[in-house]
Amino acid sequence: MIFQVNSVKIESTLTTFERRQRILNYLREQPGIGVSDLAKLASVSEGTIRNDLRALDETGQLIRVRGGGVPLSEQPNHNPAFATRSIAHRQAKQCIAHAVAKLVKDNDSLLLDSSTTVYYLACQLKDRRDLTVITNGIETARELAKNPSNTVILMGGVLRVDGMAVSVPLGESFLENYHIKTAFMSCSGFTLESGLTEVDIYEAQIKRKMIASSGMVVALIDSSKFGRMDLTPFAPIEQLAHIYTDENLSSQWADQLQHSHVAFTLCGEDKVK
Repeated sequence: MIFQVNSVKIESTLTTFERRQRILNYLREQPGIGVSDLAKLASVSEGTIRNDLRALDETGQLIRVRGGGVPLSEQPNHNPAFATRSIAHRQAKQCIAHAVAKLVKDNDSLLLDSSTTVYYLACQLKDRRDLTVITNGIETARELAKNPSNTVILMGGVLRVDGMAVSVPLGESFLENYHIKTAFMSCSGFTLESGLTEVDIYEAQIKRKMIASSGMVVALIDSSKFGRMDLTPFAPIEQLAHIYTDENLSSQWADQLQHSHVAFTLCGEDKVK
C-alpha cells in the first residue's frame, strides 16, 4: 500500500532505516507536518512515528519538537575537535537554537561567535535570505555560506590550534567599522555576578568587540553552564537583551534570574520568563 500527500510517497514495505530517511526528507520539504499525517503516509501507528522521531533526534538528524520534528544539518565533520564539542549537551543546544532562530528575519545583520550552540543556530537558518553575517567560527561560516544569498564575513586573524575559530589580534579592529543588529553568543560559564565568562582570553576579547558593535546581545546558554565561572568575564547581565536556555535549568536558577530581572526563555516549554 502507498499513501500520498502533496506528491510525496512513503511505502509501507520500507525498512525502518528507509522509512526514517523518507520522514526526514518529507519534513525538509514540508516543515510542520505532524505525527498523525506522518503516520498516515507511512502506514504505521503514531507510536511508531514517535519512536522514529525520537531515534532521529538521538542520532542528531533532527530536533524533536512538540507534535513533530525539525530536520538538522549533518553533524559537522570538517573538524574532529568541533564534532566532539558539538555532541556535548547536543539536545539542549539544538532546542535552544531552534527557539532562537525565530528571531532572525530575512536581510538581518548578525554577529555569531564560534560556539557549537551558535553553530546549531546557523543550521536552523537555511530558509533565511540575504543575511549579512560576521563570525569567527569556521564551521558556522561554512554552514551559512551554503546559501548564496548570504554575505558571510569570516574575521581575519590567527587560526586557533584546534582549527575551530579565528582568534585575535588581527580580527579585532575591523569590527569598529560596523554596527550589527544582533550578536548571538554562548559562553563556557555563567553566573549572575560575572555574567558570561570564557576559558579562552582571546575568544573573550573578540566577544567584547562583537558586543560593542551590536545593537542587541542574545545569549544561548545550555543549563550545564549555569553556576560555573571561568577565567575571563566578557558580558555582564546588564548587556544581555535575553537569555535562551533549556528546560533542564533548575528551579533555583530560574528563580534567581527572575529576581534579577533577567529576561529568559526556557526552550522546550514555549514559555518566556
